[in-house]
Amino acid sequence: MHKRISVEQLRLGMYIHELGCSWMDHPFWRKTFLLDDPNDLKTILATKIKLVWIDTSKGADVDEETITECETEEEVNDTIESTLALADSQLKSTQRISLAQEAALAVQICAKSRDAVASMFQETRMGSALNSEEALPIVEEISNSVIRNPGALISLARLKDKDDYTYMHSVAVCALMVSLGKQLNLDDEQIRQAGLAGLLHDVGKMMIPPEVLNKPGKLTDAEFAMVKNHPSEGHKLLLGGIGINDISLDVCLHHHEKVDGSGYPEQLADKQISLFAKMSAVCDVYDAITSNRPYKSGWEPAESIRKMAEWSNGHFDQRIFQAFVRSVGIYPTGSLVKLSSSRLAVVMEQSDKSLLAPKVKVFFSTKSNCRIMPELLDLALPGCTDKITSFEDPEKWNIPDLLELWSGLPAVHK
Repeated sequence: MHKRISVEQLRLGMYIHELGCSWMDHPFWRKTFLLDDPNDLKTILATKIKLVWIDTSKGADVDEETITECETEEEVNDTIESTLALADSQLKSTQRISLAQEAALAVQICAKSRDAVASMFQETRMGSALNSEEALPIVEEISNSVIRNPGALISLARLKDKDDYTYMHSVAVCALMVSLGKQLNLDDEQIRQAGLAGLLHDVGKMMIPPEVLNKPGKLTDAEFAMVKNHPSEGHKLLLGGIGINDISLDVCLHHHEKVDGSGYPEQLADKQISLFAKMSAVCDVYDAITSNRPYKSGWEPAESIRKMAEWSNGHFDQRIFQAFVRSVGIYPTGSLVKLSSSRLAVVMEQSDKSLLAPKVKVFFSTKSNCRIMPELLDLALPGCTDKITSFEDPEKWNIPDLLELWSGLPAVHK
């Protein structure tokens, strides 16, 4: 039985069914959990949360002497109004907003999602069953960000530290799967499940010793075999989970399969590989090669797209890969490009008219080798004569503040 109580009535042994705020606004990665840690109780009491729902079938009930009177009609009306206001707020939260606005939100979403995935995966490593219901709030927040502005979170998630690669990679692949699902016109439930599958696809890496997973040098044959076994290990973990559906199981096991049959673990080919597994293969590779790893620095986004195009015949399903390029762009958000006017610009937003003509921010003259007044330029406009001639390496031009140029965020967030 679910009961709504004030936080003052909380005591250890109660089972929290829901906290009276959104997932991003409370300090826990789960929305449901047994309240058995005194520090967690102190944390809740220190927040602005006033009401919580408890599940008395899974934990302690309210003491009889502390039961409050039933809600008055006025309190019920207040609850209804609050619920409607929250629904309206959530609706507005998925309306498209500017890159700078979403980048600020995406930083918070990335940070909390990373911590949530880390906690979830580490608990799985220790033997806890993974519960899909606990992962869905992460997927919802990431999905909403992608809907509001596709480039922000995807580009920020790429700028991960080497130390938290596995967790942020899961966040990034979730976002990429959502974006690709939208491009493929999947329905809302399919997109949701694609995002969840992306979030869980690498859980098997929790069974690899950290010294192997984060090894900066070349792996031995035995270590490489251990790494290649992570899809099978992850599949076993998910089979023991709660509410894990076939899509997540399939993606976890088959995200390293290739259409030419040279992938692993089952060497599936083309039609033997599901739509979602083919999607995950593209998203997984893109984030992997654009991210800094313990053993190498990531490639620039535009260069990565070009490299993937070279591999695409044997590695990826062509229809899926082409849809992926449309979803992130030939020159993804945050890419440094050179224009025919001999100026450097950073890509700000993709164009609906042409993959080759995104919106950019011009800020550097290669002729003068110096900064110029930043200028927003829509290369797809009929009167625009400038065009992209190449993608560029920020280090070559000594551009340390590329993140700030496109997102408005200081370089500290790299």
